[in-house]
Amino acid sequence: MLKPYFQKEKIEAGCDEAGRGCLAGPVVAAAVILPKDYKHKELNDSKQLTKKKLYSLREDVLNDALSWGVGTASPEEIDDINILNASYLAMDRAVEKLKVSPGLLLIDGNRFKTTSEIPFECIIKGDGKFLSIAAASILAKTHRDDLMHKLANEFPGYGWETNVGYPTRVHREGLKEMGSTPHHRLSFQLLPRQLELFPENIGTKTNSLK
Repeated sequence: MLKPYFQKEKIEAGCDEAGRGCLAGPVVAAAVILPKDYKHKELNDSKQLTKKKLYSLREDVLNDALSWGVGTASPEEIDDINILNASYLAMDRAVEKLKVSPGLLLIDGNRFKTTSEIPFECIIKGDGKFLSIAAASILAKTHRDDLMHKLANEFPGYGWETNVGYPTRVHREGLKEMGSTPHHRLSFQLLPRQLELFPENIGTKTNSLK
C-alpha cells in the first residue's frame, strides 16, 4: 500500500503530469490534497492501471480529496519554453487552482522549478510511493485522455482516440499523409528523417526532440 504522507505535520499536495512524451496536445498536470488518514488499497501509479480501473479511481479521488486542481501548458508554450519547463508551468497552474493551501508539494520526478514559494520534495517514481502523487497521476492522465479523445473527432486520421498523441504507427502515418495540426508540438521531431526515407519503418521509433 502507498504511503499517506511524507511529513505528517504539513498539508501536502501530490503533483504529477501526463503527456510529456507526446507529439500532440498539451502537457497536463494535477495537484491533489488527500486527508492525512486516507487509505486506499487500489490507488496506484496511473501507468499500472487498466482504463476501467483508472476512471473508477478518478471518481474516488474527486470524491475523497480535500482539494484538487488541474493545469495545462499548450503546444505553443511547449514549443516556446521546451517540454520540461512547460511541465513545471502546468504543475504551477494546477497548484494555483487548489482551494486549500498546501505547506508542502510532493513532486513526481527528480527535479522541479517553480515560481511558488511553497516548499517541495522531488520523489523519483513518487506515483508508486505516495497516495497523493498517485491520485494526481490519475487525474492528469484521465483529464488529458478525455481532451485528446475530443480532439480526435476534430482531427481524424491520427489515431488520437487510442494513442492520445503518442508517436504510434497510426500517428506517424497520419503525419506523413496529412501533415501537422495546430495541436502538434512543432519543436518535436514529428517525422524523423529515417522514416521519411523508409516509410515502411513508420512507428518503430519513439519520439525525440530536435
